[in-house]
Amino acid sequence: MPDFTAHAHPVLAVPCPDCRAAAGAWCKRPSGHRAADFHQSRKVAADAAFIAKHGERATIHRTENGWMIGIAEASQQMEMRL
Repeated sequence: MPDFTAHAHPVLAVPCPDCRAAAGAWCKRPSGHRAADFHQSRKVAADAAFIAKHGERATIHRTENGWMIGIAEASQQMEMRL
């Protein structure tokens, strides 16, 4: 399973289905240059992998020491869905 806290951004924990960039590598444009943002399919794949590993209530936050995974309280979950 991917480690979402090991990279500069959690999305980098999964490979990109579009450009085939490996986990840990930034997405590439068709020209081979670095893309300005992650491909949408990679973001979706990262979300799905994160939920599969940590559950639907899990959250991830940037801290001064890197990324931290936590669990949202029920009241926060309701606010997020409204």
